[in-house]
Amino acid sequence: MHRMPGTPRPVFTCALLSPHLWPAWIGVSVMKLLAMLPFSMLMAMGRGLGAVIERYPSPRRKVATTNIALCFPELDAKAQAKRVDAHLRDIGLMLIEFALGWMGSDRAMAKIPVRFEGLEHLEAAHAAGRGVLLVGGHFSHLELCARLVSQRIRIAGMYRRMDNPVFEWTVLRARLGYARAMFEKDDIRGTVKYLRTGGTLWYAPDQDMRSKDNVFVPFFGVPAATITATHHLARMSHSVMIPFFHRRLPGSQGYVLKLGAPLENLPSQDAEADTARVNRSIEQMVREAPEQYLWVHKRFKTRPEGFPPIY
Repeated sequence: MHRMPGTPRPVFTCALLSPHLWPAWIGVSVMKLLAMLPFSMLMAMGRGLGAVIERYPSPRRKVATTNIALCFPELDAKAQAKRVDAHLRDIGLMLIEFALGWMGSDRAMAKIPVRFEGLEHLEAAHAAGRGVLLVGGHFSHLELCARLVSQRIRIAGMYRRMDNPVFEWTVLRARLGYARAMFEKDDIRGTVKYLRTGGTLWYAPDQDMRSKDNVFVPFFGVPAATITATHHLARMSHSVMIPFFHRRLPGSQGYVLKLGAPLENLPSQDAEADTARVNRSIEQMVREAPEQYLWVHKRFKTRPEGFPPIY
């Protein structure tokens, strides 16, 4: 029997009980307790936490302010400031959604309202024997929506190893509880092998990874260092690229998870053009729910030669 490619289930070691890691275990315990609360109560708590974050001075406010000013120059200063405030409030919900996505029970997941759109695109690709790259972006509810979509679709994901060993053990173990497989960001061979078997991989290439495989392509009209891995994965595995967008509905109404039509004529022979096309697709997703995108990430930290720093 062949083992599924990807990162194996993490093994617990005594080193994880080292006293300097006890604060991390306290954090994990708090998340587990939070995940036991009803969904409507968690959403209310997230909004309350977001109200505090909005008012608390933080370097991340400056990052979000800079990003939103760059990406939405058509808005006046007042409208940009309102969008920044809305995003910082959204961070409170994001923290709650992390806890729920990683620690919530299957029973709790089943109670969260969720609407799927466009599943027929995925079914058609699978019927044709093709692997699928679900191309998405870093929205605040990414982790929770990965868990929600796994109720209908057997997916795998790519991830970056966490610095704290307690969170790495806890989160990887949680992800492998619902994902078909998890691949470290540099495990290209395993990822391609998985896709060639007809697997579905969720991949978000919209962060500044400082990779040698970056190209500068527009994101909201701003040159953004973007990894070309989406192009290479699709080319090597002969996979279909399907845009995957998720947004949170107001109050406790839940989430919409939407799969778009496959991106036509991708991959091509031009990695840079394909990467720009993917960025345009993610930009369209962001415009549908701009406050829910992760604006506190320094998306434009790496600059083309001769360009001044932004942050």
